[in-house]
Amino acid sequence: MKAILFNGSSKPNGNTAIALATVGEALRKQGIETETIEIGTAAIHGCAGCGQCGQQKNRRCVFDDDMLNRNLETLFAADGLVFGSPVYYAGINGALKCFLDRAFFVSGANGGLFRHKVGAGVVAVRRGGEVSAWEQLNKYFTISEMFVPSGNYWNMVFGRAPGEASQDLEGMDTLRVLGENMAWLMKSVAAGKASLPAMTERARMNFIR
Repeated sequence: MKAILFNGSSKPNGNTAIALATVGEALRKQGIETETIEIGTAAIHGCAGCGQCGQQKNRRCVFDDDMLNRNLETLFAADGLVFGSPVYYAGINGALKCFLDRAFFVSGANGGLFRHKVGAGVVAVRRGGEVSAWEQLNKYFTISEMFVPSGNYWNMVFGRAPGEASQDLEGMDTLRVLGENMAWLMKSVAAGKASLPAMTERARMNFIR
C-alpha cells in the first residue's frame, strides 16, 4: 500500500514539510510506502469549470500544465492521500487550491476515482486561521466518499520561521497519531474492499422552481 503526501507550501523545507514528514514517518513505521510531491512553487492553472474532463472521460484536465496531469494517475493509484498547506488568510494556499479543485473535479467527472481512498489534511500556521484551513481540506475528502482518519487533536502545527514546528510537541504528537490511525484505516479498507458499498447515482437538488 502507498500514500502520497503533497506539500502545498512554497518552502520545501518549511513547517508544512515538517508536518508531512512526521505523518510520513508514522506511516512507514506501519509498513505503508510513501512518496512526497512538492507543488507549492508550480504555476498551476485554476479550474474553469469547463467540464471537458467529464465529456472526454480521459482522466485528464484540459489545461495541460505539467504539475497536475503528470501526477493525476499517481493520485488515482494511491491508497492514501495527505495534503499539507500553510495557512493563507485563514485558508489553504492558492497553488494547492488550484491543484485540488482540478484534481477532484477530474476524479468526480470520471466516475469517482478518489472514492474509498483514505485522505488527510494537515496545516502549518503562525498564529490563527488554522481550523478553517484544515476544514477546507476535509471538504474535498467528504464530498468524494473518501475515508478520513483522525489524530488526537486537529491536524495542525504552529511555527513562524522554518523549523519551528518541530518545537510544537503537541502538534508533532498529533501528527504521529494521525499517521498511525491512517495506516490502520488504509489496511482496514484494503481488507474489506470486497464488501465496500456500491456507488449510487447522486440526486441533484435544484433550488430554482
